[in-house]
Amino acid sequence: MTLDVIAAAAAQAVIDAGRFILRPVRKSDAGLFALYAGDRRVAEATHSIPHPLPPGAAEGFVTRAIKRPQDEDIWVMDGSQSSLPEVLGVISLKRMDVAKYNRDQSEVGYWVAPAFWNLGIASAAVQALVDANPQANRTMFAEVFQDNPGSARVLTNAGFQYLGDAETFSVARNARVPTWTYIRKLG
Repeated sequence: MTLDVIAAAAAQAVIDAGRFILRPVRKSDAGLFALYAGDRRVAEATHSIPHPLPPGAAEGFVTRAIKRPQDEDIWVMDGSQSSLPEVLGVISLKRMDVAKYNRDQSEVGYWVAPAFWNLGIASAAVQALVDANPQANRTMFAEVFQDNPGSARVLTNAGFQYLGDAETFSVARNARVPTWTYIRKLG
């Protein structure tokens, strides 16, 4: 990692998303992470969340999210300022090719707790992250499972363009799953 990347990773910004904020993960988030990520519908919409969620997995995620420096910045979608729950979901930016190429590009990942689906939470979070561009990316990528067209709409609403089809392994499904890949150029 370059010194610039390490410095940027050390100070993760709070980002205003309108009805809620994107803030760094706290240890106190582990309980709600376990509740929400333990839901099969959430786990099966991600690459890496297992189902059932093993004991200690949420705490391990929190420990990893708080650790600095790292190649991924993880934010909680926190609605407490607007009388919404403190944890609505999670969104992240994972730096790509930093050590080898430093192309100023990252991959966006996100999930929203099922109780908050179809309320525009994911769309607002992705748009806020793109607008803030906290890692000073030139390009952002994202990948969604083809059986989740709602997540694809979240990306296209935030200006992402369809790039192509692929597939990836889902831990919760214990299978390879077809995906759509998206790109967003940022200047």
